Amino acid sequence: MSSEGALHRLRRSEAANGLTLISPPAIYAVLLLAAPLGLLFLYSFLTDGYLTIIWDFTFQNYIDAWGDPLVRTVMLRSLWVAMMVTLVTVLLAFPVAYFISFHVRPSRKSMWLFLITIPFWTSYLIRVFLWKVILGFNGVINSGLLGLGVIDEPLTFILYNVNSVVITLAHAYAPFAILPIFVALEKIDRSLLEAGQDLGESHLMTFWRVTLPLAMPGVIASVLIVFIPTIGDYVTPQLLGGPEGRMVANLIQLQYLRLDNYPAGSAIAISAMLMVTAISLLFLFLNRRFLRGAK
Repeated sequence: MSSEGALHRLRRSEAANGLTLISPPAIYAVLLLAAPLGLLFLYSFLTDGYLTIIWDFTFQNYIDAWGDPLVRTVMLRSLWVAMMVTLVTVLLAFPVAYFISFHVRPSRKSMWLFLITIPFWTSYLIRVFLWKVILGFNGVINSGLLGLGVIDEPLTFILYNVNSVVITLAHAYAPFAILPIFVALEKIDRSLLEAGQDLGESHLMTFWRVTLPLAMPGVIASVLIVFIPTIGDYVTPQLLGGPEGRMVANLIQLQYLRLDNYPAGSAIAISAMLMVTAISLLFLFLNRRFLRGAK
């Protein structure tokens, strides 16, 4: 009787209701996320055969991935591109978020945020093609500069290289960087800024000593939101990167679809995920420190 009563109380408890509520999305996430990642991890330790996979456990795939100069070059290029995109995006996003938070009337802030989301009305692929048109040999930039007489021949360093990838990805992920910074700035108590100025601090020093430290959790969140997807982006390097702008996702696609080498592609993918995880944990650690400092 007591066991039945305990079971009845468990079913009526908040924990049971919570588990019942989250169980469908949890099962969905396990099936669509954890299972493919587990299969990817398993494949990385198997042996490649001709149009088949040999179930022999080996570390050779990781040895080849980490020892191949081509893979190392692409990994470092992907890391460099992701860092540059993150830096450019956050540096451009902070002034926009600061302006909306501190200089736009509260009744108009929602309209400004709405305008920031307008690029999402079009497909990401269409936006990439538009940048290809803008940066192209006969694109908008080259045609405009030639028409103004600024240049004598079209610029070639703005397309089919790392520069075009950075420009396109920075534009694509700008809203993702603006919104977290805006939320962090909105949470800042304005009386703290007034107190700093009452104590004789200039606007610049008040920003440096008060506003920026309190906004750093939003900045670090923006860094993570931009950095993680850009390092694994496939479409932009494929369409705009050219031979010099290919990234790790393009290399994984080459191993899987062109060379039919699933174990090697899985090993490269797992290595890239480990690299992203290590960097993300570092930023999360910094975020926790800033949150403790803000309290």
